[in-house]
Amino acid sequence: MKQVIEELKLAGVTDVRENEPLSRHTTWKVGGPADMLIYPRNEEELENAMRIVREHRLPWRAIGRGSNLLVRDGGIRGVVFKLDEGFNSLAIDGTKVVAGGGYSTILLATMTAKQGLTGLEFAGGIPGNVGGAVYMNAGAHGSEIARVLESAKVLLESGEWVTLSNAEMAFSYRTSILQTKMKGIVTEATFRLERGNKEEITAQLAKFKDRRRQTQPLQYPCAGSVFRNPPGDYAGRLIQEAGLKGYRIGDAEVSEMHGNFIINRGNATAEDVLNLIAHVKKTIEEKYQVVLEPEVQVVGEA
Repeated sequence: MKQVIEELKLAGVTDVRENEPLSRHTTWKVGGPADMLIYPRNEEELENAMRIVREHRLPWRAIGRGSNLLVRDGGIRGVVFKLDEGFNSLAIDGTKVVAGGGYSTILLATMTAKQGLTGLEFAGGIPGNVGGAVYMNAGAHGSEIARVLESAKVLLESGEWVTLSNAEMAFSYRTSILQTKMKGIVTEATFRLERGNKEEITAQLAKFKDRRRQTQPLQYPCAGSVFRNPPGDYAGRLIQEAGLKGYRIGDAEVSEMHGNFIINRGNATAEDVLNLIAHVKKTIEEKYQVVLEPEVQVVGEA
């Protein structure tokens, strides 16, 4: 890795960290180290870093704020790109909104609401960034990114820059083409919103915020909803009905507030969380013949 780090620095990639604990970079506060964590400060640094990673044939992945992500205790071999500063721009021109891949999804919903633009209210409680939201077609409250995205600027693994239209993103439930057929990093997203009543939009955001505060265990490290909702039902309802609220393995616990949340009570390991996910899946399948599919991405080594 020393040669790679030297090449990165010569190429102007200034923030490179070896054996960086990913528990510092995930909302669950669990996870082992990445062999290398790269903070690119701009598109040029990202492009140079991707070229060097490709030349050395290193495995890689990108993260944002680390929500919806479970990193195993053994960590991630290879390189992790983290988009943050340098990718948090925002430009609003009429109903057109262009946000950097590192821009906060919650802040995006707030800022567009202040401009009297409607369409992103659902994103006011999604604790990630724009790049991750586009990558996974994030959604809540009956809406999703696919409804408002016009296009996404992406750096492909090959080093090519492309702009993908909404149709080319091939969105489906919590999925896009970037998860299936085309590996790349979203550095910028363009949204097309609609004019609305600023007071009504702000009130809707506030309503969603109050609802989250009352129903979600936001005082503990967690990763949002753990399971996808099965057709015609809710994972949280099934988990509650099965009496699993409060069930605990190590310091990982099914939240008493919301059955579809697993919280870290302080010293949970990724193994604790995975074992709890497995227990919930097994219980629900045995009781209701319903197979719950995790919504969170599990990455890394045991």
